[in-house]
Amino acid sequence: MLHNYILTLYSLTNVMGAKYILESKWLQEISILIFSFLLFTVNDWIFITGWRSFFTGTVYFFILYSHAQFNRFFILPILLKEHKPYLYFLLTTTFLFVFSILLFEVSTELLYKNCFLYKSSYQKTYHFQLGTLAGTLICILGSIQILEHYREQKMKTSKELLHNQAQLNVLRAQLNPHFLFNTFNTLYGVSLQYPERSSELIMQVSKLMRYQVENSTKEFISVEDEIDFISSYVELEKERVGYRSEINYTHHTDNGNYRIAPMLLITFIENAFKHGACSIEKCFVDIDINVVQGTLHMHIRNSIPTKKKKVISTKIGLKNTIESLKIIYPHKHQLESFANGEEYVVNLKIELSS
Repeated sequence: MLHNYILTLYSLTNVMGAKYILESKWLQEISILIFSFLLFTVNDWIFITGWRSFFTGTVYFFILYSHAQFNRFFILPILLKEHKPYLYFLLTTTFLFVFSILLFEVSTELLYKNCFLYKSSYQKTYHFQLGTLAGTLICILGSIQILEHYREQKMKTSKELLHNQAQLNVLRAQLNPHFLFNTFNTLYGVSLQYPERSSELIMQVSKLMRYQVENSTKEFISVEDEIDFISSYVELEKERVGYRSEINYTHHTDNGNYRIAPMLLITFIENAFKHGACSIEKCFVDIDINVVQGTLHMHIRNSIPTKKKKVISTKIGLKNTIESLKIIYPHKHQLESFANGEEYVVNLKIELSS
């Protein structure tokens, strides 16, 4: 009977539209009421020949339905809210026996007395009424709890998404000015050394800024576009510190059409140049980005100069990027950073979307 009930309820969702039923509490209640009524009276429909027999069948069902709703509103909270399973089991069992006695007396003495709807002798027993009540309770209560759990989980997920999006907007609002600040610092440093190239470098910086303005508010962009952006930034840094730093930059992507959240990788590369190329002594920055089978691997190494200039850093960009990774790629990224002797290493792995 339970299997048939589930199939019937599933058919209802297909006919009326699963989306509306799953999201509307009242539609769920009405659907469960109608189809549980059809299911638990289906065996008697062929014997119903008039309004009197229809009325007695309806009254019988509503006793079953009332028992299930009584358990739902008065006994079930003891289990779900007070977390007392033994008391819930005791009360459920007690009221099953009480309602089975009530149902037996009402059925025998009032509803089905001298009525052909009482087809066999086993229907005239207490344990038959007890089994019918238990079956109705499991079917109705189980269906209601499953649907309520679905609604609660959907609401919880929606709240988490809204909260994460709000957090992400705040982080991006802080990160964008941070990138502009670092870029203008780079432009200033290059213009002091090569003033004749200022106009060319300004055009290069304008391309970086245009990319940032056009893509920073997007949820995802193509990996190729992000790597092109990083390549342009590395070229700008080579103009600034390439004469006194060894800069190695390599990248490779396979043929997949992968997408990534914008402006996530640039912060680690900025930090590598800021801290790894801040000295007049020989220093280096190595950057390697590979995308293979939907996973991005970024490996960054930069020197730690023994005599370095004081670098002013609020670390806002790095903190915000790490928080953004947690929000956008929960359980889909791995980040490790550590000092290894005279160099600093960053390893980042991200499972990309396509």
